[in-house]
Amino acid sequence: MGATPDKDGVNFSVFSENASSVELLLFESHTSVEPFKTILLDHKKNNTFHFWHIYVKGLKPGIAYAYRVSGSQETSEYGHRFNRNKVLIDPYSKANTSALWQREGAIDGADNVKTSMRSVVVDIDNYDWEDDKPLNRPMSETIIYEMHVGGFTKSHTSRCRYRGKFLGLIEKIPYLKNMGITAVELMPVFDFDSSEVYSENSTLKPLKNYWGYGTIGYYAPESSYTVSPFEGSQIREFRDMVKALHRAGIEVILDVVFGYTGEGDHNGPVLSFKGLDNSVYYLLSQEDKQYYLNLSGCGNTLNCNHPIVGKFITDCLEFWVKQMHVDGFRFDEGSILSRGEDGAPLKYPPVLWNIELSPALSKTKIIAEAWDAAGLYQVGYFPGYRYAEWNGRFRDDIRRFVRGDSGMTGQVAQRITGSPDLYQSAGRPPANSVNFVTCHDGFTMNDLVSYNDKHNEENGHNNTDGLNDNLSSNYGVEGPTKDQTIEKFRERQIKNFFIILLFSRGTPMISMGDEVRRTQHGNNNAYRQDSETSWFDWGLVAKNRRMHNFIIELIDFRKSHTRLRENQFFTGEKNTRGIPDISFHGCELYNPGFNDQGSRVLAFTIGGKDDEDIHVMMNMDSSDLDFEIPPCKGREWRVIFDTFCEVNKGKREGKTLSDKVTVSSHSVVVLVSR
Repeated sequence: MGATPDKDGVNFSVFSENASSVELLLFESHTSVEPFKTILLDHKKNNTFHFWHIYVKGLKPGIAYAYRVSGSQETSEYGHRFNRNKVLIDPYSKANTSALWQREGAIDGADNVKTSMRSVVVDIDNYDWEDDKPLNRPMSETIIYEMHVGGFTKSHTSRCRYRGKFLGLIEKIPYLKNMGITAVELMPVFDFDSSEVYSENSTLKPLKNYWGYGTIGYYAPESSYTVSPFEGSQIREFRDMVKALHRAGIEVILDVVFGYTGEGDHNGPVLSFKGLDNSVYYLLSQEDKQYYLNLSGCGNTLNCNHPIVGKFITDCLEFWVKQMHVDGFRFDEGSILSRGEDGAPLKYPPVLWNIELSPALSKTKIIAEAWDAAGLYQVGYFPGYRYAEWNGRFRDDIRRFVRGDSGMTGQVAQRITGSPDLYQSAGRPPANSVNFVTCHDGFTMNDLVSYNDKHNEENGHNNTDGLNDNLSSNYGVEGPTKDQTIEKFRERQIKNFFIILLFSRGTPMISMGDEVRRTQHGNNNAYRQDSETSWFDWGLVAKNRRMHNFIIELIDFRKSHTRLRENQFFTGEKNTRGIPDISFHGCELYNPGFNDQGSRVLAFTIGGKDDEDIHVMMNMDSSDLDFEIPPCKGREWRVIFDTFCEVNKGKREGKTLSDKVTVSSHSVVVLVSR
């Protein structure tokens, strides 16, 4: 499939079951207005089981190409949208060019060859990997940093040479390595229409597709993240980034979007799938097939479990692993991939099982966002065995507890221990739970403790977009404040979140900039904000140095304590000092108050293996409280972290304790035994 060059020419292959004819357009370069040659594929000679193919001798990499496809336009009855006027890119293209691209031309009825997007023939074998390969780090040893490639370095404060690019990310690898991150999870880097402008409100600045959801080229890296304008440079620069991250011991996980595409609904552009074979690639309304099932909330739904589409998805993932050395994938709205051709969930969805059982993907991390916009919520029972899941229950329960909601102690205990209530009975280990408090979708950590309500006015929807219930609190003032009492309280709450996140079994995920209190000014749906609203402000690293250092200390502590990252559930087994692997308490030892609906406190003791025992006391009550601490059995307890005051001065030393510790309101204290 796609365009495959060899020493003598290029082979082209594209699928269409219902087309009556297919034309291959060849362009001298990415800026050529008209093709220098158009080849009409013969229905008999160039069509094998609906794969239209031709080998063109003498062609070299760098040639741009596209397709015109003709056929029925009986949309309402059959769902066909064939239109020879629309020039189509290749779904399997390794690079696309938008040098002449004008989106309007793909929507109206006129011929758009002069303003079309084109695919580019790329020689993917012409690269020196220098013995690089995927790192294959165990999931339980992983600390994920979710980030946006452009937004990470696009601000002038980054002082990068290649701001907003794959190569710019390379410049910031020392920052990630120093922090202790082991994997970056990149928001979509597959080719998307970065020129797409939203204009519901003409008084606002132009709003573009910043996040990158709504893919148009699944095998092609996004061209706006590359420095070089030459054809195929996307592949090279992406590989350079992966190779550099691997050298630093950091894995690359891609956020991939297979549930829907950038072609939108029936009013959207015709770019590829719509024009190639709309009724095969998309789920359509059975009442009127001109309309799409919109299970994604983004205009259309890809027909993921059709054999051809399933092959396309699996081929794509294997390409990114084999050819681009990617270490893993996070599936946006992953539950869509479990739906059949009627839109209903399948017990054994073929595409998900093909991914799980693919030998080429056997060591690849696969992570599901186990829900979709149509209400299917599969956290804890996503199809398959290997899939880790974004644990939305962890996010919500921990947010409620830290905010001060009462009666949460039982749920919090489940989340801290790897969510056995969700995963243990299905035979899935704790690392399958990707624990997070914030992600790209919603408030940043700073905004979670600074705003009661979302503030999305600049998105152009009159503040109607984004979630209304964020389980947040401003603690007295909406947004920024000069009140130092409130500021210190907010800082303490952020530290509380991070301690719980990094002391919980499972795979922790940190959202870009939370470690330095990045703000989006209350915007909890910044998908259109290619601006300072979403970019990483590198001035915050110095401004919030203490917070940053605190997170670095926490990550280092997690890495140095085996019990925090074991990939098995707690059993109650005692260590050589007679201390169970975990035990829960309230203010009184061994009395956690799981049935106390008024409780806002929880403590737990983790018995170390060959290292220190750990005792954590969490007080989310409005009052300071005294907590009993367990006997040390020949050792002594010392304070290692206290979110109310600084105790970690590098040497991690604190005073020796007796039988009780006072824990300040809305604070967490961590002890270790030595």
